[in-house]
Amino acid sequence: MVRLYRLESKIVALFITLLVVVQLAGFVAIRTAIDRNARASISEELAVGERVFARQLDQNAQKLTQGARLLASDFGFRQAIGTDDRETIASVLSNHGARIGASMAMLIGNDGQIRASTVEYPDTDLQRSSLELVRKAGNGNGASENAVVGDRLFQIVAVPIKAPVTIAWVVMGFPIDHQLVSDMRELSSLQVSILVSQRGGVGWNADVSTLTAPAASMLLKEVGQPAMRAGGLIDLQIDGNQYRARLLPLAQASNGQQAVAVLQRSVSEAVEPYQRLQLILLSITVLGVLGAAVASAVLARRITSPLRDLADVAKRLGEGDYSEGLFIRRQDEIGRLGNAFETMRLEIASRELKISRLAYQDQLTGLPNRVQFADLLRDAIAEAARTPGAACYILMMDLDRFQQVNDVLGHSFGDDLLRQVALRLSAQLLHPGAKLSRLGGDEFAILLPGVDQEGAVEQALQILRALEQPLSLHQQTVDLGAGIGISGYPAHGQSSDVLLSHAEVAMYIAKRKGSGLVIYDPAIDQSSQESLSLLSELRRALERDEFMLYLQPKLELCSGQVVGAEALVRWIHPEKGFIGPDNFIPFAETTGFIRMLTLWMMEQVARLSEQLQQQGVQLKFSVNLSTRDLLDQELPTAFAAILQRHRLQPAALCLEITESAIMDDPARAQNTLERLSNMGFALSIDDFGTGYSSLAYLKRLPVDELKIDKSFVMKMAQDQDDAKIVRSTVDLGHNLGLRVVAEGVESEEVWFLLRQMGCDQGQGYFMGKPMPVQHFLAWREQWRAPDMLDQSENMAV
Repeated sequence: MVRLYRLESKIVALFITLLVVVQLAGFVAIRTAIDRNARASISEELAVGERVFARQLDQNAQKLTQGARLLASDFGFRQAIGTDDRETIASVLSNHGARIGASMAMLIGNDGQIRASTVEYPDTDLQRSSLELVRKAGNGNGASENAVVGDRLFQIVAVPIKAPVTIAWVVMGFPIDHQLVSDMRELSSLQVSILVSQRGGVGWNADVSTLTAPAASMLLKEVGQPAMRAGGLIDLQIDGNQYRARLLPLAQASNGQQAVAVLQRSVSEAVEPYQRLQLILLSITVLGVLGAAVASAVLARRITSPLRDLADVAKRLGEGDYSEGLFIRRQDEIGRLGNAFETMRLEIASRELKISRLAYQDQLTGLPNRVQFADLLRDAIAEAARTPGAACYILMMDLDRFQQVNDVLGHSFGDDLLRQVALRLSAQLLHPGAKLSRLGGDEFAILLPGVDQEGAVEQALQILRALEQPLSLHQQTVDLGAGIGISGYPAHGQSSDVLLSHAEVAMYIAKRKGSGLVIYDPAIDQSSQESLSLLSELRRALERDEFMLYLQPKLELCSGQVVGAEALVRWIHPEKGFIGPDNFIPFAETTGFIRMLTLWMMEQVARLSEQLQQQGVQLKFSVNLSTRDLLDQELPTAFAAILQRHRLQPAALCLEITESAIMDDPARAQNTLERLSNMGFALSIDDFGTGYSSLAYLKRLPVDELKIDKSFVMKMAQDQDDAKIVRSTVDLGHNLGLRVVAEGVESEEVWFLLRQMGCDQGQGYFMGKPMPVQHFLAWREQWRAPDMLDQSENMAV
């Protein structure tokens, strides 16, 4: 059964099926054409036979008419008629009728009376037919017609007896006998049957027929009602043979009886000469099918045999075996396909080798990559597991300051530097079997199979000491350090993935602390889990609206008028209660959640500003932007959508940026600030004076305001140096055309000192601490500025 689905079997079956279909189609077409031509030929034969039969009946009637005329011209017969010698007349009619084959003869006078007859009691239909024939002949030389007498068909002739006028009529009847239809059969090869309907029209009788008696009986049943189809063609089924027949009406009696002639031709006999041709064609078809089966089997084997070889090769290729080639020495398409397979095998083998190198080898340094290192680590763990008390450790390191090297000296220099680092690290391996790998970027790892923790630490210290020596490359000297994380089996994990993860965690801790190396400790993961938990809580807090907007007033120092406020965020945890910003803002900045928090702040401040403007209150609210915010190129678009939603102008808000945020990526930060400034936002430098490059970038930044850090303002009344710094900063800001705001105003004395220095605005606990929005609005209504005059007098005294 399975062999039926093979291509070889399908090809053989296809060839045989096509041949058989074509031969069957030809056979059916030929058979149909033969049958159609035979029937057309039979129809023509029947048409000709009809004319021949009519002519034969006419000739027979003429023959009978001549015999009757001979009797009518006999002198003795006419003399007997003249003397009305009836016995003589009857004798002459009988003797002469017997000579010419008439089964009945009558002498009919001019008055229509039968004077003599060979039939003792003439049939009424015979009398009527005779009289009608006499009237039909009239004054002519005689007439003839067919008539049904009893249950038989007769040809009746009427001839006048003249002396010299017509004195009587001789009427003779001749039955249609078997001789007539036999002659017709010999002339035309048609079967001829004379049928006479029975009295009352309940059936038919076969008068004479060239058919056998059983066939004639079957014909009577097949004909049915021939009168309704007289003269037409009908198909008959007689004795297992098919006939095509034509019905000819011959006579109609006054009592309803009728006679017909059935001319029929066997279709089977007509096609018999062609049946031998069909047998020959069938034999040729059988031989052709057998020959096609053999030829197609040979051809299919020639096609499928190399295909099976190709399938075997494809299977081996699928299994990764590229060693055995395929050679098909043919010039046709299969040969070209075999050559293509061989070429494919060679190219796949070459690519597999390249892929293997790409998959397991670092292309830059030639060291094993992360995938191969993981395999080596799995093998080392399995080997250690088989030996009681054995261990294996890994070191994962990340170079310090490598990103700056790439940014300053270019990636090509960085690639060359990594190659030099790989060579130096390879030279520092202390233990036999140690494997150095490059995991990606500036990360390297060392596998130490069979080494305990002490040996791993010794190897890490050796690496750190080696990296303390600067690297010279392309006339450049580069100082590099590294953070190294250490983990080992079985102390820190049972699988390669776990050890790699733990070593990476320890490595990042080492880099963050600057401690050089860190051995993995489960407490590190606990801290990481707490961080992940805090991030999830921050997201839920934003969804559940647990954050609250706080405002710290900003006032004009010269007038004491409230001009705005700095927007701050506080977290009211449903379980932990109030959480200060220092407990979640740094984490939000580290994880990037600060972007979502900034948008929330902007939305809250915009909604509040819209409400106050509708009440006629004009305040400028300040919103802090973090480093992550400045690196987000989509931030201006998000802010524009918020302003449009609340029908605000950008000038209603001030955006505060710290110096450190600008210095992390000055180019991108400046691009974002310029877009925000072009939109119309007021920009402020927060915590001014604490950075180390403020003046270098201040002249290029599109800022409107400086906020002096509170560390200089809070003690300026007691510390003259702080007062000098504040005064210089105020003068610098004014010289640059900027508004100056002092943070940390916590006493009335500091308020007036700043006013005397010309500082524009102040912000601090003296005026008000950060407070919820409703408290801020209530405080604003109650706020009263200090008495300027009294303070001036006190200072003068």
